[in-house]
Amino acid sequence: MTPTLKLISHKLCPYVQRAVIALTEKGVGFERIDIDLANKPDWFLAISPLGKTPVLQVGDKAIFESAVILEYLEETQPKPLHPADALMRAEHRAWIEFGSAVLNDIAGFYAAPDQATFKVKTSQLERRLARLEARAAASPWFDGGSFSLVDAVFGPVFRYFDVFDEIADFGILAGKPKLVRWRKALAARPSVRTAVSADYAALLRAFLDGRNSWISRLQARPAA
Repeated sequence: MTPTLKLISHKLCPYVQRAVIALTEKGVGFERIDIDLANKPDWFLAISPLGKTPVLQVGDKAIFESAVILEYLEETQPKPLHPADALMRAEHRAWIEFGSAVLNDIAGFYAAPDQATFKVKTSQLERRLARLEARAAASPWFDGGSFSLVDAVFGPVFRYFDVFDEIADFGILAGKPKLVRWRKALAARPSVRTAVSADYAALLRAFLDGRNSWISRLQARPAA
C-alpha cells in the first residue's frame, strides 16, 4: 500500500513551492497543510527538528529539508526531473544549491534596513543572477527542452519579482534576456502557477510591510 503524503507548508515559503512543483509535475497526490511559522504548533515542532517548512510526512515518517524531499521524490515517484546522465545530474544539484544562495540574497534584499544596505544587497543579487544568466539555456527551461528540478527551484525565485516589480524597477534583471525569457516560461507553467494560493501576492506585500525595511518604506510610498 502506498503511504499517504502530507506536505507541511507555509503559504509564502519558496522551499515549499519546490516540493509542490515537483509533486505536481510527477502527478503525485498529496495533502497540503499550511501552518503559521510565527506560531508553530507543537505537533509540527515534534516532527521538524529545524522548525522549518517544508516537511513531507510519508506515513509515520517525516522528511525535512527541501533538497532531501526532492531527492526522495526522484527516487520513489514517476516522471524523473533530474537528467539521466550522472555528471549532468550532479551539475543540476549544484545549481539547486545556487538557487538557495539566490533566495538568501533575496532575503537580504527585502530585509535591508536602510538605503545604503539596500544598494549593497541589490548589487549582490544582481551579480548572483548575472552568473545564472551566463549558464541558463532558457530554451525554454534551464537546460533546454526538458523541465527539471532546477526549474522547480527557480520558479519560486522569479515569483518574488512579480511583487518587487510593482514597487519599483530595481534593474536586477536588466540586461539578462535569458532570465527574462525563462521567467516568462516558468510563470506560464501550470505546476509553477498553482504552487501558491491566489492571495500569494497580497500575503507577500503584507509580509514586506511588516519588515520595517527599506523596501517596505518604498512600498508604502503613495502612487505617483
